[in-house]
Order: sequence, then structure tokens, then C-alpha cells
Amino acid sequence: MQDLKSRITKVIVLVVCITVTLGFVSAGISHAKTAKEIDASVEASLERFREEVKGAEEFLKSAKGVLVLPGVIKGGLVIGGEYGEGALRIDGKTVDYYSTASASYGFQLGGQKKDIILVFMQEEALNKFRESSGWKAGVDGSVALVKIGAAASLDTTKMNEPIVGFVFGQKGLMYNLTLEGSKFTKLKK
Repeated sequence: MQDLKSRITKVIVLVVCITVTLGFVSAGISHAKTAKEIDASVEASLERFREEVKGAEEFLKSAKGVLVLPGVIKGGLVIGGEYGEGALRIDGKTVDYYSTASASYGFQLGGQKKDIILVFMQEEALNKFRESSGWKAGVDGSVALVKIGAAASLDTTKMNEPIVGFVFGQKGLMYNLTLEGSKFTKLKK
């Protein structure tokens, strides 16, 4: 009898965890953004990036393409999920729209909102990304996440990685993050 109660409790906890996680993630996707809304959010995110990171303007100019995913929602209670939409820009113009999604399992509680910027430094990496039907970080290509302090600046001569990533929270660049397992899928907008 005690074993049955224990199993029922575990099932109830699991159902609650899944429900809460889906609530966090679906809050971000329940309102599909229009292309115009995405473009406005992308521009605001890039402006913030230029303001907060010294050398960002020159760095972006040397890029072959820039994927910006503003307002990515991440939430979890044991089981976690993440979703966001953004745009790929080449020469400062939007060429495609993308979504990112990932799931995780482990100790986690709460939610956060963040901006993700992937800078494609090599044409080959950009082409591989664009030709993919569902590009997965860490599988289809690796992303070098940049972790710099507030007083630091970007040195484009030291950026020789094919894809360089930045993650911003509400308080600036975020640390100790990974994009491994995040899937990026082209949207029709």
C-alpha cells in the first residue's frame, strides 16, 4: 500500500512539473509574432548589443550573417523548455525567420527571458545553417559563446571561430550558459 502511494505521489509530481514547464514555454509561443514584430524586436536587441559591448559595431560589420532571437523564454520545474523566434540578417537586412527550441531535464526551477545572438563569421558555416531543415547547436555546428565583462571589448582579430554566440539577460551578457542541443528551424513568415 505504501509503495502504491509513493508511485501515485511521483506521478502527480511529474504531471505538475510537466504542466508548469509547458505553461512557461507556451506563454512565449501562444502569441505567434508577425514578421514586423520580430524585425522590431531584432533591431532593439542589436541596438542593446551595440550599446553594451565595445567593438560590437565593427564585429557585426565583419560578419557574414547574424541570427538574432530576442525574448527567448526559458522555464522549468525539473523538466525545462525554451522557445523563441527571431531573424537572420545578412548585410543588415532580414533574409529569413527562425525559431529556437530546446528541452532539458534535471534540477531547475523558474523562468527567464533572454536574447540570443549568433554571429556567422564564415560563409561556409552560414550556408550550412541556411541549408539545414533543423540546425542543432553542438551537432550540426559548434557555437563559441563569448563571455566578456562589462569593461571588456570585442577584438575581431581574435574571433576566428565559424560561429560566435552571445546571450543577454535583463542585466547584460549572461555567463555559464550553453546552446548545446538548441534546435533552430526556419519559419515561414
